[in-house]
Amino acid sequence: MSLAATATMVLMLLLLAGFWIIQTGLLAGLQFTEQKVEVVGYLETTATATQIATLQSEIAKMPEVSNVTYVDRDTALQRFRASMAAQGREDLTQYLDSNPLYGSLEVKLVDPTNFGTVGDALRADPIVRNVINIEDLVQRVLTVTDVLRTAGTVVLVIVAIIVLFIIVNTIRLAVVARAEEIEIMRLVGASDSFIRWPFVFDGAMVGLFGSLLTLGILAAAADPISGFMADFFRVLPLQFGSLTRDLVALVLGAGVGLGVLGSWLSVRTYLIR
Repeated sequence: MSLAATATMVLMLLLLAGFWIIQTGLLAGLQFTEQKVEVVGYLETTATATQIATLQSEIAKMPEVSNVTYVDRDTALQRFRASMAAQGREDLTQYLDSNPLYGSLEVKLVDPTNFGTVGDALRADPIVRNVINIEDLVQRVLTVTDVLRTAGTVVLVIVAIIVLFIIVNTIRLAVVARAEEIEIMRLVGASDSFIRWPFVFDGAMVGLFGSLLTLGILAAAADPISGFMADFFRVLPLQFGSLTRDLVALVLGAGVGLGVLGSWLSVRTYLIR
């Protein structure tokens, strides 16, 4: 039964770790999507380099701003022509005598909900011709990301509850197999703590051993998992942070914690009779 409990622990921890890795990738993708929201302010053609540099510096100092990029008129024209070529459409700007596009400041936000503050700051400067209204875009992006983030969290919690239920009941079966042993100890006058703690330590060892086996399997599969995530999120340069450290903490904490909890609850059933 201890071997069965350990095997079940490994399988359930692998399931939990797998869903947690997927959830981490999903959250990183949503964060990247939110960071792509930017406020664009088009500049007057009469704006001087000094005025533009001053405005760029002032906007960059705002706590709501993560980055400010100045796009001059020539660069804007090159982008437009590249976009037309990518879409297979004819570039009509070649027939014009001058560049019809304006220079702009592209402002990336720390939080997309702060677009109004940054937009107002740009509009207040006289060299800004107009600011693109992105309110509808921001609302759609935030709605989608909030729904996906909530759905991912709900699925992860459901999986965690399933893992908890299966592991606790598997350890309970292991304790049930030793019910006669518990009854004999009670008959000879053993205290509740004397009976309980060996089973609690046994559950902790099952959880620890299962966690180490799970981490060993994950370490062996690290390269395929990393390759899969790199391919799956190839279009998004995601930053996963301390993924390995968090995964080790999750597996060890869940394994040992569930082992102790399962043993405690199982033995308690016999002790309260």
